[in-house]
Amino acid sequence: MVTALSLRLTHKVHTMQIPGVETAKKLGLLESEYDKICQILGRTPNFTELSIYSVMWSEHCSYKNSILQIKKLPRKGSRLLVEAGQENAGLVNIGDGLAAAFKIESHNHPSAIEPYQGAATGVGGIHRDIFTMGARPIAALNSLRFGNPDLPHTRKLIKGVVKGIGNYGNSFGVPTVAGEVYFNDCYNQNILVNAMSVGIVKIGETVSAIAEGVGNPVFIVGSATGKDGIHGATFASADLTENSSEDLPAVQVGDPFQEKLLLEASLEAIATGQIIGMQDMGAAGITCSTSEMSAKSRTGMKIWLDRVPTRQSNMKPFEILLSESQERMLVICKKGGENQLLQVFEKWDLECVQIGEVTGSGRLEYYMDNECVADVPAESLVLGGGAPVYERESIRPHYMDKVADFSPSMINEPEDLVEVARMIIGLPNIASKAWIYEQYDKMVRTGTMTSVSTCDAAIVRIKGTDKALALTVDCNAAYVYVDPHTGGMIAVSEAARNITCSGGVPVAITNCLNFGNPYNPEVYYQFVHALKGMGEACVRFDTPVTGGNVSFYNQSVIGGKTEPVYPTPTIGMLGIIEDKKHITTIEFKEDGDLIYLIGDQNNHLGYCEYLHHFHGIIHAPAPHFNLEDEFRMQTSVRTAIRQGIIHSAHDISEGGLFTCLAESAIASGMGFSIGIPLAFKPHIFLFAETQGRVIVTVAARNKNSLEALLQSHRVEFHQLGVTGGQSLNIDGRHYGSVAEFGEIFRTSLTKKIEN
Repeated sequence: MVTALSLRLTHKVHTMQIPGVETAKKLGLLESEYDKICQILGRTPNFTELSIYSVMWSEHCSYKNSILQIKKLPRKGSRLLVEAGQENAGLVNIGDGLAAAFKIESHNHPSAIEPYQGAATGVGGIHRDIFTMGARPIAALNSLRFGNPDLPHTRKLIKGVVKGIGNYGNSFGVPTVAGEVYFNDCYNQNILVNAMSVGIVKIGETVSAIAEGVGNPVFIVGSATGKDGIHGATFASADLTENSSEDLPAVQVGDPFQEKLLLEASLEAIATGQIIGMQDMGAAGITCSTSEMSAKSRTGMKIWLDRVPTRQSNMKPFEILLSESQERMLVICKKGGENQLLQVFEKWDLECVQIGEVTGSGRLEYYMDNECVADVPAESLVLGGGAPVYERESIRPHYMDKVADFSPSMINEPEDLVEVARMIIGLPNIASKAWIYEQYDKMVRTGTMTSVSTCDAAIVRIKGTDKALALTVDCNAAYVYVDPHTGGMIAVSEAARNITCSGGVPVAITNCLNFGNPYNPEVYYQFVHALKGMGEACVRFDTPVTGGNVSFYNQSVIGGKTEPVYPTPTIGMLGIIEDKKHITTIEFKEDGDLIYLIGDQNNHLGYCEYLHHFHGIIHAPAPHFNLEDEFRMQTSVRTAIRQGIIHSAHDISEGGLFTCLAESAIASGMGFSIGIPLAFKPHIFLFAETQGRVIVTVAARNKNSLEALLQSHRVEFHQLGVTGGQSLNIDGRHYGSVAEFGEIFRTSLTKKIEN
């Protein structure tokens, strides 16, 4: 059904059943916030108005407890076409008249309660943020955190989330090209599901989320509005409890086939030139899109709610306003261009209904059956306007005393390092995630370069050019837990390292900041210091923040005890490979190639998978890290790649140097023989997760060129040995065959999930 309408309205705010402060509290508002609403309106709000403020002033929409810290992050760069927060997603100039739009967001609580739909609608929502800007999505990534995979509940969540991501993405037709998966007991109840989308658009052909032009018509397009997702933003802004399953109606239901139609129709409608502004209806639905678009343009809207297509009869005004039904968008059309807009959406068999018009009042006036049911200033609802802003109390976490007490002298070197190596390669955080990613379609749209599937970052070609995008998501939350500041720097630096090792140049980031309750002073300390570290690394790598998402309240209240998850500031990074000939993969290439360790190697033993799982220690300092050393190392590796010196490159991360070497061997089927320099303790050398290090291989003829380059950049290096054979040999000892370690690596996690 496609219709346009003429509005005839009676302005008299419906004031029956006026709620009080107790109702406000039940809706998640503070008493002081209720008082502020009364001051803004100059009267007591009715229930519909109070519901509007409750979602728009929720943490999920207002960022009221985080915005002061977020604004400290670097948000300007030479390639940025819009600053963070100005649009639905970040927009970066990638050359050749093209821009990349990209963003990452969370769908944690919905996925913890209903994993399939929670994950699926997270994927759908982030793609809409991209194509409502006029960009066609070309790649999806995800960052997932689960609890102990030995638990039946965890295995159920894994299967539901993976199926939701796979079914939605595969049906929608955008390849899932990369991701990361971590397991830790802190996520046993409150899992994390972060979804990232990347799209391409010609510069100058984007659409903004604005509502300019008094008298311009306002359309709702896409799916009908139902009762799914009501108060979803509020649900995302509260702790998970044993009774959270009762909030299941707050989880949205997605339809990827409808979204595919909406994508094609939206891009075609944008091409008509009749669209002034467009915004996805995500959190808080119609309320959010009408208020944010109006506030950005300093305009207002009159909205007739009884013209909104609904799936259920007799929906109340607040239900229509707060519904988070999926696959819907708000479109501001040029007056006189209605017929062109309607024709496009009719062609794609999508509902397109005029529900209002832009006004110059600065107010949002919502009507039902000719009666005004809510009248609020648009700016009072949004971030930077009337929404409250707080800086919470911050206290250094008490567990950090345990971290400070750790001494490497407490750790005895195991007698059998082969035993440790076999254990490490099979740990859930290190073993192959093939069971997960094989359920995702990586080839749809033919942009994914499968011939380079073993890069540290995902590689997606930019059709019509010699360039490619390098994409990654990264964060080791355990590092952030033991040292928020250093952990935040490492999260950004590791993302950059993955892009560097793949032959790219890091350009910009989007972030998904997953933390516990901000009213917990220890959680707020983690938040403040993690962002400080992230900001410092972003400045050094010239990777400004283009936008993202804050997800607080990631903790479970089980049996009366509140347990926050590890602080998890997930970094989604975009890099550019200027020439596809520079793409570099991790697998060993030639028998007899020299193996080099590049970066600052030392005898530091900080938190690592080895300490955690072999020695049972989680309270240890973050791995050794120096930002300047990391930057120089990455600069030297990129230079060596561009000069054609390097055959393969792989960053050292979880599991340490041994895991890095083993992964390169497994990927190629080719073994290695290395020696441990006498200055280093073998167990630390092999299994510590010291940052700023990369393993590269070079032909013997390039030995002098590589060493001269590294010396010129003042970067430490060690020639460790050579590639070749079918075995893993260290200091003359046979650790096992490539096939044996490959079997452990490929099957360990799969066996746990399918158990």
